Amino acid sequence: MTIRRVALLTAGGFAPCLSSAVGGLIQRYTELDPSIEIICYLHGYHGLLSGNYLVVDEEGREKAGLLHRFGGSPIGNSRVKLTNKADLVKRGLVGEDEDPLKVAAERLVTDKVDVLHTIGGDDTNTTAADLAAYLKENDYNLTVVGLPKTIDNDVVPIRQSLGAWTAAEQGAQFARNVIGECRVSPRMLIVHEVMGRNCGWLTGATARAYEEWLDTQEWAPSLGLSRDSYEIHAVFVPEARIDIEAEASRLRKIMDRTGNVNIFLSEGAGLSEIVAQLEAEGEEVQRDPFGHVKLDTINPGQWFAKQFAAKIGAEKVLVQKSGYFSRAAAANAEDLRLIQSMTDYAVDAALRGEAGVVGHDEENGDKLTAIPFPRIKGGKPFDISQQWFVDMMSRIGQKLEPAGE
Repeated sequence: MTIRRVALLTAGGFAPCLSSAVGGLIQRYTELDPSIEIICYLHGYHGLLSGNYLVVDEEGREKAGLLHRFGGSPIGNSRVKLTNKADLVKRGLVGEDEDPLKVAAERLVTDKVDVLHTIGGDDTNTTAADLAAYLKENDYNLTVVGLPKTIDNDVVPIRQSLGAWTAAEQGAQFARNVIGECRVSPRMLIVHEVMGRNCGWLTGATARAYEEWLDTQEWAPSLGLSRDSYEIHAVFVPEARIDIEAEASRLRKIMDRTGNVNIFLSEGAGLSEIVAQLEAEGEEVQRDPFGHVKLDTINPGQWFAKQFAAKIGAEKVLVQKSGYFSRAAAANAEDLRLIQSMTDYAVDAALRGEAGVVGHDEENGDKLTAIPFPRIKGGKPFDISQQWFVDMMSRIGQKLEPAGE
């Protein structure tokens, strides 16, 4: 396959890998064949539909390495689903009589794109799957190669999504200062809300990173500097059943002993109960173009804080969210290594004409490969039976049971 021009796009929410992945792809193409032109659609599929892109010039190629130092996405993101025509018409991205997939395909032809690289989570790559299928069914000679980005780390069957390690590390750093508020008032309740709509992996990994930091500290209880006050006292994830009454009883004893309680909460924990309560009260629950509940409009952390505050006798409540702090960070060393291996493979796959989402395939011996789009889906649950998580929960003194049991 002869490649003359490739296009890149980033989509969905941010993760600490997007900037670096864009830089890595540009560097790899420049290394292997600098004659290949590179364009970047601005704000993801929004830019693809509207034909809004930038051309990576010689200066861009020379300075692509700078992108490894930054978070966010230099080329911009958006939440656009190519099969949600009603939303696209409403936003003025397609006309009433247009097929969004055809508009996207024709735009790629007009822009003379031979390879499209999508960098995003399950929504981005399932949308890429829809586009790839349309291109194949309608005989467009174009290859789509995706990269998995999501701090939730919940893409099936990919072992590790780009940016998730960094997000956990950054969430733990955020928690250090938030939990530093533990002595600002007697009987303090602190809820650290972590991103994770359907999967508790990030909450668990963030808690582990924070606990590892606690292990490195020296304490002086006689001065009031006690690990008990800085400890995580509860972790709530979507995969575990939450018995609020039992947990309140346990946490009340901790509050009586230490004068504060610290909770790590996945934003998706108890989501169905929260939505059911809001709808029963006649409130409209807002959803995005993919049908997901807009979590920032229902404030799960506030909801849980309200459930626990009176039951554990809290005099002051603090709810803080680490998501935006974490997801726009620059990738750490561990993620940078993973990003380079995946961007290198993605370019190599594109040059072979091999479509799919690049990742370590858990259903194929964790082999790094381009996984066919039809096998990609979101919602991979966090395995709460993993030994490191079980051990951490045991140290905290919290017993978890799988949701639904």
